[in-house]
Amino acid sequence: MKFEKPVPVKWIAEYTGAELIGNDTQEATGINEIHKVENGDISFVDFEKYYDKCLQSAATIIIINKAVACPAGKTLLVTSDPFSAYVKIVNRFRPFEPATKMVSDSAVIGEGTHLQPGVFVGNHVRIGNNCLIHPNVTIYDHTVIGDNVIIQAGCVLGADAFYFKRRKDREVQYDKLVSCGRVIIESDVEIGAGTTIDKGVSGDTIIGQGTKLDNHIHIGHGAVIGRNCLFAAQVGVGGKAIIEDEVILWGQVGVSKDLTIGKAAVVLAQSGVPSSLEGGKVYFGTPVGEAKPKMRELGWIKRIPEMWDAIQKEKTKAE
Repeated sequence: MKFEKPVPVKWIAEYTGAELIGNDTQEATGINEIHKVENGDISFVDFEKYYDKCLQSAATIIIINKAVACPAGKTLLVTSDPFSAYVKIVNRFRPFEPATKMVSDSAVIGEGTHLQPGVFVGNHVRIGNNCLIHPNVTIYDHTVIGDNVIIQAGCVLGADAFYFKRRKDREVQYDKLVSCGRVIIESDVEIGAGTTIDKGVSGDTIIGQGTKLDNHIHIGHGAVIGRNCLFAAQVGVGGKAIIEDEVILWGQVGVSKDLTIGKAAVVLAQSGVPSSLEGGKVYFGTPVGEAKPKMRELGWIKRIPEMWDAIQKEKTKAE
């Protein structure tokens, strides 16, 4: 998320109650997760094993739970609970804005776009030209939709990210990381009925131009789907996954978070993808492997009872 105007780092330190180490004159231009940060962004880290990754990232201002050596040109904000400080900043600069009508006055809707009955369009949404939005679609605040997009009935675009921090010492153990990202649907996309696409925690969830999504698909927070992809029904894509151009995922494929599926890969139905895949190949199975060897494995597995019987018969003869 980018701020409307730069925010002095001294003000942020005072607002969050953090100790300021390093450059105290610079200004923050946005707030972001570590995998999306840009120069001028605030990020946070509260696990020591991720310190180096965060400190060496593009983030200019880092909220951290321990005083450490500050890299040149950066600012550290030291506090016992970086997670809560981060959420406090998000709530300050992107507070919840209640809806007062089905289509917000702040929404911008292009020429030739048609909204069927029951469509909800939130605050600061932008929808391009010649789109068709079918009944009972919900479009959350700040969503951006390109031209010639078709969204089938019952879709939800921009729901909060599924992102929580566990607090084992509390009765209510899970703290919500408040989402301030967006969903961006590029031009010529079609989204099937009942599909849900979560916004990024602080960055954007993106569906690339020309991609087609079937019914009852879920796209997790911060995922980036390339151009001209094809996803069949009940596909699930985890948060921050990157799916490159022209990828085909057939029905009920499950894709884990934080991975990349390369260009023009095909994953056959009911497969599970736990880690990154090279492009240009066909995959199958759980966990996936290249389809032809995986099919041969299944063929051999089916022969195990027959082979076992043969072994037992040979054993009996030998006795």
